[in-house]
Amino acid sequence: MSLMQTLIFALVQGITELFPISSVGHGVLIPFLFHWPNIQSSPTFLPYIVMLHVGTAVALLIFFIVDWLVFLRAIFAPSKASSRHEARMARKEFFLIVVATIPAVILGGLFTHKFETLFGNPRIAMIFLIVNGIILLYGDRLMKRAGRKESHDLSYGQALVIGILQSFALIPGFSRSGMSMIGGLVYGLRYEAAARFSFLLATPIILGAAVKELPKLHHAAHGMLTMALIGGLVAGIAALFSTWFLMRYFKTREVRALRPFGIYCLIVGVGTLILSFFI
Repeated sequence: MSLMQTLIFALVQGITELFPISSVGHGVLIPFLFHWPNIQSSPTFLPYIVMLHVGTAVALLIFFIVDWLVFLRAIFAPSKASSRHEARMARKEFFLIVVATIPAVILGGLFTHKFETLFGNPRIAMIFLIVNGIILLYGDRLMKRAGRKESHDLSYGQALVIGILQSFALIPGFSRSGMSMIGGLVYGLRYEAAARFSFLLATPIILGAAVKELPKLHHAAHGMLTMALIGGLVAGIAALFSTWFLMRYFKTREVRALRPFGIYCLIVGVGTLILSFFI
């Protein structure tokens, strides 16, 4: 893999992981659009993509470091929290994240090999990117007005449903952040709260995937390992700026905030699907 290919993959990953437009789907489409078939056939391609996700996870951890420190203090040193109520809410939010993480862990563990076979089929990503766009537009349309709830107002059952929706991102074309945000909005979260909860969910999911897949990079050539490290750094920087932009964006939107992303998914999905019949 060349430096140019690494930078393209990393920048796209860092942006699309947080934007509700499917980073995995874009990761599958890039080799197709740039005619890089040998990249996807490499056994280290998936671990390389996971390394890019690690960069994203580190960026999210940095951006939300205050939130994670509040969680840790509420769990291990509740007496130091500013109030009992805040400590209780922080503990609940942390365990909501734990519950919402469970479905992806189970489904990813049971069906890993089946999902991996989808990475070599760009048309699968194109079709589900279209489906993702439709879901974003339809879900956004259901929101007559913005919700008023915060993430700690969710029930554990609702968090579990959001986790199940998030698991659809195991299929290329479905957006993890998009599906989890739709779930949060349906349960009455504000756009900003739904985005924040979605981004907090990303960290344990991505790091868990890294623990499983990154050891495969030891079998890769030294050049691939170097490119993976460079890609992870670039993806992390891009993700940091993406998170900052999206949190500001969703803070200022009360309705139809997901519409631009849904339209984008439809355009890219339909456009690349038509193109695939001529290439």
